[in-house]
Amino acid sequence: MLVGEQPGDKEDITGKPFVGPAGRILDRALRDAGVARDQVFVTNAVKHFKYEMRGKRRLHKRPDSYEIERCKIWLDIERSLVRPSTVVALGVTAARSLSGSTLVIGKVRGQNLSLADGTRLVVTVHPSALLRIADDDQRHAAYQSFVADLKAAASAPRAAKRRRRTGS
Repeated sequence: MLVGEQPGDKEDITGKPFVGPAGRILDRALRDAGVARDQVFVTNAVKHFKYEMRGKRRLHKRPDSYEIERCKIWLDIERSLVRPSTVVALGVTAARSLSGSTLVIGKVRGQNLSLADGTRLVVTVHPSALLRIADDDQRHAAYQSFVADLKAAASAPRAAKRRRRTGS
């Protein structure tokens, strides 16, 4: 299960998560990680598009703690229906919604975290963060780290299933 922040402009219009520029990066990263997008449940922590108008454009505004908390019930319902073995938090808003506290991505990235119900939590950057990196080399390195996070998240459930089957 992948959890992003909130719908963006394109997502709000289509009613589907990650179909805009960040979605294209996510799709490519999932392919590079060997994960089929149709095998992953993709959602957002906050269910509405918060924005401010700039001329004719709707520009994203980060949801506040009240909005994150008000939308948590919907994310909890999705998790109870999907019952994922691993949840990937894409960015700080998703990490906060899932964990109940503010996490610093740089401090928890790559760590083995668990939610209160025992579900494995992987925290990584939001794909939109990659869009804002101007330097090509830095953007490429950040993208490779993002793919590595997705690979690590995808490999854990398979390893756990193998251990259960073999009894080791």
